[in-house]
Amino acid sequence: MAISAFDIFKIGFGPSSSHTFGPMVACGRFIRDLEATGQFDRTERVTVTLYGSMGLTGKGHYTDVALVLGLEGNTPSQTSSDTVGPKTDRVRRDGNLLFAGRKRIPFRWNDDFIWKGDIMLPKHPNGLRFTAWDASGEPIFQGTYFSIGGGFVIGENESPDHTVAVGDPKLPFPFRWGQELLDRCRSERKSVSEVMMDNEKTWRSESEIRAGLLNIAQVMENCIQVGLKSEGIIPGGLGVKRVAKRMVDRLQAVAERPTTNLIAVSGYASAYAIAVNEVNASLGQIVTAPTMGASGTIPAVLQCFKKFHPRANDDTVVQFLLTAAAIGIIVKINSTLSGAEGGCQAEVGVACAQAAAGLTEAIGGSPEQVLNAAAVGLEHNLGLTCDPVGGLVQIPCIERNALAANKAINATTVVMLQGPERTKPTLDDVVKAHWEIAKDMNHKYKETSQGGLAVFYTNC
Repeated sequence: MAISAFDIFKIGFGPSSSHTFGPMVACGRFIRDLEATGQFDRTERVTVTLYGSMGLTGKGHYTDVALVLGLEGNTPSQTSSDTVGPKTDRVRRDGNLLFAGRKRIPFRWNDDFIWKGDIMLPKHPNGLRFTAWDASGEPIFQGTYFSIGGGFVIGENESPDHTVAVGDPKLPFPFRWGQELLDRCRSERKSVSEVMMDNEKTWRSESEIRAGLLNIAQVMENCIQVGLKSEGIIPGGLGVKRVAKRMVDRLQAVAERPTTNLIAVSGYASAYAIAVNEVNASLGQIVTAPTMGASGTIPAVLQCFKKFHPRANDDTVVQFLLTAAAIGIIVKINSTLSGAEGGCQAEVGVACAQAAAGLTEAIGGSPEQVLNAAAVGLEHNLGLTCDPVGGLVQIPCIERNALAANKAINATTVVMLQGPERTKPTLDDVVKAHWEIAKDMNHKYKETSQGGLAVFYTNC
């Protein structure tokens, strides 16, 4: 499967790429498939059954909200977070929705969502089954889809194996593993970002790629700025306070004290990551990086690079994002980006590796050092669980991004100080371990809220 940087970085609204973004995409797939059968005009009711992790944590992840928006024909990138509440409130109040944006049908929120968290469909823990019904109450079409992490969605008859390329464009420098990417860099005498740029030209011109990536970077920065201006309690019922603004205010207040300069980069990285994830938890506009639960790590490291490093400019920002995307692609193909399939090592763990690789490239590291940094970033997140309290993307998700951002900067620091010698284990070794751990991890720790902190957290 040929995966683009723009498949890794996608604009939408929070709080979850698999449980919010993905379900909206699945709605679009269902509507198109229904239309292809010629049964759209006969449809008088639609129900959605949510399975596995989707059924267990979907309410906390606002999956029902995303599905209503998707059934009305909205897409993640075109939906303003300001319109989410009014649109869904209208459906709840009126008891109907504008199916695909053009046909009014009844919709009973409490009845037309069917939550079956105790049933895991074989293909993936995040299953959605849409059923279209006619006026007599007979089912006329059914479509099953799986949200497999990072906003990617597959149908019931599609393979989750991303090494299978059917009808995909031929890339000039295809790679599946880190070693293959490194071999491409060496043989072509190119950096990781240059190899990625050549591959991206399969779909877009270089000017379009640059503009698109700079727009992604701007959305990331905008999200940080929104988070740094926001105060109060994050919605959801846990009573989590927004703290990013307070953190930056304190950093700025002590900026002139020499004894506190030591914490400046770490402090800003933490505040930036928390700012993004506070916006994400509030259904704000966000970029999957590679997921929404992990959406604060890469923007925080990128923003610190822009704030503190003399090499920061549009060119190096593009290089950062292309390189980060390359690492996301390697993990996507060979392991998973889904918390429901691999725990938080598949989300924040991968984001840490991507951020470390992007930063290493941007400050002038070699391809060997880029892969080394990614390996260090991912290795030290192996086994990380996904146990969101209350099914909400808040505790421990928000602070976890802050720690991952700092870990990514540390990974780059360690690798650059060590020199170009290859790390052990290699990135490919770590990715293979990542997938084995994902498969072996108990389902309680894979976005079900049935184990770990989600069970033992006490709200005092």
